[in-house]
Amino acid sequence: MESPIILCIDDQQTVLELRKATLESHGYCVQVASSSYAAMKILEGVSMTAVLLEYKLEGIDAEAVAWHIKQRFPNLPIILLSAYSEVPERLLWLVDEYVMKSEMPERLLGIMKKATHSDSAALSGERQRHGGAAA
Repeated sequence: MESPIILCIDDQQTVLELRKATLESHGYCVQVASSSYAAMKILEGVSMTAVLLEYKLEGIDAEAVAWHIKQRFPNLPIILLSAYSEVPERLLWLVDEYVMKSEMPERLLGIMKKATHSDSAALSGERQRHGGAAA
């Protein structure tokens, strides 16, 4: 069985490398992008299993990135990461799950497992239990 492929989007290279190492140590293949342009280019060339999107990106609007991904790849799960307890509700409706950085890595790994090994209904149920976009 092939390993799920995750795209991590963040403008901080050290954070990308740390997330990549964490996910790879749990059996995921990881592609990284430090810009929306790089992310879309990767998505056009590689079939991803899920996207891990940082909320606060310098010079990049996470909402616009999520919107473009959902327009082009509507069934691709997007997991939003944030250190902030509040993000715009319109963004939460674009993503499949929302994870506070204080909940990492245990919750993130659980969500990744659901996103990469089951259908989107499992993620929706998880989102509702944890006060995500459907709450």
